[in-house]
Amino acid sequence: MTFDNQLRVSSEVGTLRRLLIHSPDRGLGKVVPSKAQDWLFEDIVHLDTMRREEYDYYVKILLYFLDSEKVKGKIKEIDADPKRLFYKPGSPEYFNSDKVVDIQKLLAEILEEESIRVKLIASICAVERCSFRIQEKLEEYDSIELAKILISGSLPDRHMIFAPLPNFIFTRDIGIVINDHVLLNKPAKTARTRESLLTQYIFFNHPQFEGCRNNIIEIPDNEHHFLLTEDELKSDYLRSTLEGGDVMMVAPRHLLIGCSERTTLYAAQQVMKSLFERNVVDTITIVKIPKKRDYMHIDTVFTQVKRNVWVLLGSIARQGDEAKKRDVLHFFAPKEDPDRLQIMQFNKGWENKPTEIENLEDLLADISKNDLGCSEPVEFIYSGNNEFPFGAREQWTDSCNLLALKDGVVIGYDRNDKTLEAFRAKGFRTIRAKDLLEEFEAGISSPETIQNTFIMLPSAELSRARGGSHCMSLPILRDGF
Repeated sequence: MTFDNQLRVSSEVGTLRRLLIHSPDRGLGKVVPSKAQDWLFEDIVHLDTMRREEYDYYVKILLYFLDSEKVKGKIKEIDADPKRLFYKPGSPEYFNSDKVVDIQKLLAEILEEESIRVKLIASICAVERCSFRIQEKLEEYDSIELAKILISGSLPDRHMIFAPLPNFIFTRDIGIVINDHVLLNKPAKTARTRESLLTQYIFFNHPQFEGCRNNIIEIPDNEHHFLLTEDELKSDYLRSTLEGGDVMMVAPRHLLIGCSERTTLYAAQQVMKSLFERNVVDTITIVKIPKKRDYMHIDTVFTQVKRNVWVLLGSIARQGDEAKKRDVLHFFAPKEDPDRLQIMQFNKGWENKPTEIENLEDLLADISKNDLGCSEPVEFIYSGNNEFPFGAREQWTDSCNLLALKDGVVIGYDRNDKTLEAFRAKGFRTIRAKDLLEEFEAGISSPETIQNTFIMLPSAELSRARGGSHCMSLPILRDGF
């Protein structure tokens, strides 16, 4: 396969052209209750249901929008195969798209090169503290099987040699494309170290990213992190961790960075310094959200639906109304209430004079009007239709975590009934993924013609993993406005 090395994302809602995903792998079926918390996975899922009845629809929808020749007129044939070979990298029947790309396929491809293979096996075994015999055994497998093992943690005979990576389906967290640059993550939890290492190897070694290697940004640690005490390493002001769910490229020159339980202020500062020095963006807005499991990243609190439409959690949207009545020491002072939403906007050349924004709605409205040039009124759709207790309940099952396939067309979970009511009240059509695929196959509609649509993805198992369609995508190419 040839690669054109195109890589550019300058908005959240421009027509999506290429992205990285990862289908649920056999490691998800190895999560046990006693280790779920350590492995950062919320629940015990039924893997076959998650694959066949839920995630497979996600893949087919993505392919229909981004690479329709892979699926158009073939849905019945694809669905009829009990072995699901269409979805399995390495099989002759695999869809093998260069627009909807499984990161496992990229990993297998770089493992074809012996020098990379040897270094990566050694690196993973060091991180996982494997025996030398395990390292030797891994060298026996072909690249396709080795990629599966390095991600799932288990051998073909189902024997586990190290922990699975259940969160690898959330490809958003491993990195983010900012205009023509790539920001790689720096995970907050040890359980995601292997994900980060695999991602580094892929971006620095795969031919698809050859043209952007000088534009890859890695977040540095605190210069003297090895001297910090255990308590200091927990400090937002000294520790450097960042995950992609806390980064949004909302406009060509404007980036949002969330500070959450997974992304620290120190890391946000380092990213801001690097991006301003490289002249990648002009404005960076830091959104500090409460450090609660409910709000793991900013994309669990809000995402963009259309240039002038956002979906968000109402109970957090206006927490900042009293902000101007409080003193802010050094912008984000430790004495500040940790459960209060706080927003600071920094402009290149004026980093020492940030602007505090009162609430989330004001920020998002300003982005739509001034960064994206919307003349239409800015609309907000609230999780659970802003009704108690549905707002919080449905936010927990990712009502605010939507992926825009193009301006006004998003994919999200089918289970958030009140949020879907709110979408319909704003003039959006809601349709099950299965029904939309049938429409496409019958020629009733097409990805080019549909507008203002919420595509409902089956989600009984996927939603238990605590991540939505936004989390399950890493866009690497979108159209600009």
